[in-house]
Amino acid sequence: MRRRGGPSLLAAVTAVSLAVAGCSGSGTDDDGGGRDGGATAPGSARESPDPEATAAPEEPTVAPDEGAVEVVETVAEGLDSPWGLVPLPDGDLLVGSRDGGTVHRIAVDSGEVSEVGEVPGVTPDGEGGLLGLALDPDFASNGLLFAYHTTADDNRITAFRYDASAAPGQGLAPDRDVLTGIPRGEFIHNGGGLAFGPDGMLYASTGDADDRGRAQDQDSLSGKILRIDPATGEPPADNPDPDSPVYSSGHRNVQGLAWDAEGRLWASEFGQDTWDELNRVEPGGNYGWPLHEGPGGEADGFTDPVRWWPPAEASPSGLAFQGGSLWLAGLRGERLWRVPLSDAEPESFLTGEFGRLRAVRAVGDDELLLVTNETDTRGTPAPSGRDDRVLRLRVR
Repeated sequence: MRRRGGPSLLAAVTAVSLAVAGCSGSGTDDDGGGRDGGATAPGSARESPDPEATAAPEEPTVAPDEGAVEVVETVAEGLDSPWGLVPLPDGDLLVGSRDGGTVHRIAVDSGEVSEVGEVPGVTPDGEGGLLGLALDPDFASNGLLFAYHTTADDNRITAFRYDASAAPGQGLAPDRDVLTGIPRGEFIHNGGGLAFGPDGMLYASTGDADDRGRAQDQDSLSGKILRIDPATGEPPADNPDPDSPVYSSGHRNVQGLAWDAEGRLWASEFGQDTWDELNRVEPGGNYGWPLHEGPGGEADGFTDPVRWWPPAEASPSGLAFQGGSLWLAGLRGERLWRVPLSDAEPESFLTGEFGRLRAVRAVGDDELLLVTNETDTRGTPAPSGRDDRVLRLRVR
């Protein structure tokens, strides 16, 4: 997709190095042993590909954790493997349990957590399960909630009718499967980001499903950002290929999607061993995986990331835009990154204070909701039973 020319010798050597370095076995990657903060302890050394082959550039400056972020309150605690989070029109929240396949409602005034319902057929193997959630832009009138989830056969997007007046556990009614057949990884790289764009279209991020070649295969839904009409599940006519839901390609495992004030789409992406990425996503863009990790692909027709970090400092999952900056929630990095959309350098906050950070959502004019992620078998839940929790932050 808009790939110019063939891979250079440098890209070919990089691809071989990545293939050798990445063969660590099933279940030991992004959301498993170390890549999003599992068996490899935060800050521990990581084996990287040949430095001469990757020609790694300078890292962005890491600023000290001070100022700009205030933890206002703990909205809720004691959550089980939270992943997707969406605010309701009345201010309450819906949160999905990746491993449990259930959706809960959080009353923001009291912190009370009640079960709404269950997404049927969820298979929570490795990084799979109930992943992204998104409310229809017309939710107030149609009550539609969209869920990206892993089944025994695929990853898929399903629409549900939400009934706030239903009995506990009976508030979700399947409406329709919107998109099926997204390849599932047995243990890793299921993607899972789900969000409505300013254009009213539904965007979903998929992983390469532990088959890296699929990210460059334009006939595969793996390793892509997809754009579909939520009413039909079909690609809009103004997609890069009007017959395909593929909006961009060459992704390893994207989980965070966000739009800035100018309507530009951004994505946070897990790299392999060298660089995690923040990408500005253009229609038809190819972001290089598996031929490139991090910057250095422009000469081969790929789009380079805007920012990049060593995995020990990031492993970014959730992404939000607030106050002129993008905010990335780090799993292995156990910190919240602020990336100003200006000439200012990125800053990190809350390092190690709440453990692994999964989802981040902008609310109001100056607040974020931040979800911790210690209970999904990759973290170490606090003995107090407070993990996992939703925090309200004020930013400036």
